Amino acid sequence: MALNKELLQILACPKCKGGLELLDREEGLKCAACGLVYPVREEIPVMLIDEAVPVARWEQGVRENKA
Repeated sequence: MALNKELLQILACPKCKGGLELLDREEGLKCAACGLVYPVREEIPVMLIDEAVPVARWEQGVRENKA
């Protein structure tokens, strides 16, 4: 099941309030301005700054932010 398109239109980055881009396979929402990816778990976007993964780490396959 795909993420609700209406939900995607109103979501904003919790850090900078900028727009988000849905990644391929709907695994995450990317904020280009902050360089963060907010993971989507069980079709629910996790919109917590502490859970966001830097884009570089996301591209290396890291899907959880473990500080």
